[in-house]
Amino acid sequence: MKNFTIIFIVALFFSLNGNAQTNTASTAQEVARIVKYFPNPATTYINFEFRNFLEKNHTLQIYNFLGKKILDVQELTSRTQVNLTNYTRGVYIFQVKDKSGKVVESGKFHVEK
Repeated sequence: MKNFTIIFIVALFFSLNGNAQTNTASTAQEVARIVKYFPNPATTYINFEFRNFLEKNHTLQIYNFLGKKILDVQELTSRTQVNLTNYTRGVYIFQVKDKSGKVVESGKFHVEK
């Protein structure tokens, strides 16, 4: 299980950070994003706003940096707020998945206490 967690973290790190090319490419990438999340870093809550609102079959999953699933939101709205009062300080990773389980977007946010 530890090897899987390490592989997951390394793969997620490269998928999140490996796309930095030119300013033009990153601008195009920002336009393609379907979710905007703020504030980042967060303390008590974080908002997820979905552009071109998703189908009801999409889910939002949040993982701690060790790869443990912390939250699974099945019914998303155009703006979903997550309460972070029970979260510890650190880096968290989110994934938005479609009905087949394919990750359509992922990102990371920081919780500061």
